[in-house]
Amino acid sequence: MGKLVIVGTVAYDAIETPFGKTDKILGGAGTYIGLSASNFNVDSAIVSIVGGDFEQKYLDLLSSKNIDISGIEIVKEGKTFFWSGKYHNDMNSRDTLITELNTLEHFNPVVPEDYKDAEVVMLGNLHPLVQSSVLDQMTTTPKLVVLDTMNFWMDIALEDLKNVIKRIDVITINDEEARQLTGEYSLVVAAKKIHEMGPKYVVIKKGEHGALLFHNEQMFYAPALPLAEVFDPTGAGDTFAGGFAGYLAKTGDVSFENMKNAVIYGSALASFCVEKFGTERMENLSHSEVQKRLMQFKHLTQFEIELT
Repeated sequence: MGKLVIVGTVAYDAIETPFGKTDKILGGAGTYIGLSASNFNVDSAIVSIVGGDFEQKYLDLLSSKNIDISGIEIVKEGKTFFWSGKYHNDMNSRDTLITELNTLEHFNPVVPEDYKDAEVVMLGNLHPLVQSSVLDQMTTTPKLVVLDTMNFWMDIALEDLKNVIKRIDVITINDEEARQLTGEYSLVVAAKKIHEMGPKYVVIKKGEHGALLFHNEQMFYAPALPLAEVFDPTGAGDTFAGGFAGYLAKTGDVSFENMKNAVIYGSALASFCVEKFGTERMENLSHSEVQKRLMQFKHLTQFEIELT
């Protein structure tokens, strides 16, 4: 079993969708990645920062999933990162209502000693300099480094982002971000350009339309499972990344063929995340539910064809 280091926000969210709204609830990229990866019983640690207002019950929840929380810094006199957003009727677009960086503004990640030799590093969506500083702390070269980012960093820290992209193996971004990063409309051409920046593998997430995996001239497409109800898309991309990284940490196989499986696992777990608000669905997910969902994915995409 491989070690997995997860770097990302542990936060509070307040969410409004056409199906309802919440007060402050548990959120953050690191949280979603960790809960998703915990389905593989890997030896994982979250590196993050919270304020004195962060409830102990949420730290206990993460610990109960066998996630090492010693890398979560608690600033007693500070406040936890807070994000509030409202989703439109299509559930694909949203408006950010409030962003309070709070303790995150001065976050200097410290990787726990026991995880500086981790085989897999999952760099959640944070400032590229923060992501780089984590790689600088690793005492051995990780077998796999996965990076998630967003258009915000492309707007304000493009050179820093390009520098950290040179050091990673896999990048996970959405289609809009892939186009912005490369200036190419075709995702196939965009993936080639991103390959040239450093990553061996490019994962382009297309929300309700699934995900694409690129490696050299090879391509793989995983659909998103059509769901009767989508309550809250928050954290779906991070849940995908956690499933992807967690599966690879468990199997230790970073070949293109096994990455296909990782994409399917990531997609399957993300399909649970959107069924309830926040982390609620991911907190009590059973092994049998995941297995059943994986079979649904298999039946959705598997067919025999007779060539005429």
